[in-house]
Amino acid sequence: MNEPQPLVPTPTREVSLPRAPLARVIAQVRFPPILSIRDPDKVAVFQEALREIYPNLSKDQVHSIEMTEDHTPNISQSLIWRLADQEKDAPWRVSLGENFVALETSSYDSRRDFLDRLRSVITGVEQAFKPASAKRLGLRYIDRLTGEAVDRVDELIDPKVLGIIGPRDKPGSTHGESAIHLITEAQFLAEDSARIQGRWGMLPGNATYDPDALEPVAMPSWVLDLDMFTTESRPFASDRLLTTVTGFAECLYWLFRQMVTDEFLRYYGGEL
Repeated sequence: MNEPQPLVPTPTREVSLPRAPLARVIAQVRFPPILSIRDPDKVAVFQEALREIYPNLSKDQVHSIEMTEDHTPNISQSLIWRLADQEKDAPWRVSLGENFVALETSSYDSRRDFLDRLRSVITGVEQAFKPASAKRLGLRYIDRLTGEAVDRVDELIDPKVLGIIGPRDKPGSTHGESAIHLITEAQFLAEDSARIQGRWGMLPGNATYDPDALEPVAMPSWVLDLDMFTTESRPFASDRLLTTVTGFAECLYWLFRQMVTDEFLRYYGGEL
């Protein structure tokens, strides 16, 4: 078997989608643990840099269970600070833990807007805590089609991506019409040692494969989830990290355009 070759994205003109089906966009940077992030006085410096845009502060105690080699559960607790633009159902949220910072939104407007916000978040961490390095850097886009779009998925998504559920007019093919839950998972090699974790397919109502990132909805849906990341350690320098994330956004958009059709763009309000 031949060695896998990295994806080679080409420059792709961004088509604005006024009704884009983006359920969530998440960017995350992981760094070596910084215990002072537990200290409210230290976090106050970070909060002040972002408070005008994300004025609502809360904290979560997160418990996790890990099984040891002798099958004894190891229970740990961590603190995560949340900064949000609204008190309830916030469309924008910043999460700060002892070893990571993340920006997420359910109200994505444009690539430029998201990256500008991310720059402020990463710069805030850099100035307040001076992490030694960035151990993991990731950017994730989750699209979710619902309603009429699910019925027309064979028009909106490339047939090679749909697998057994499309195209529906293929003679003698009926098993795809019986599928109610079908998720394809693939990992792609990208340039500079990056990877893209992809998940896509059909979900029944009230189902999800990742409750932290994709809330269940009552109706059936079709999901396209693309997560690009690198685990190569690098200096925690905001300008360099933003340059890398910008490249991730361009690559993910190129891959997205390979997987959807022109009809998808038109359906969600794009002008070709």
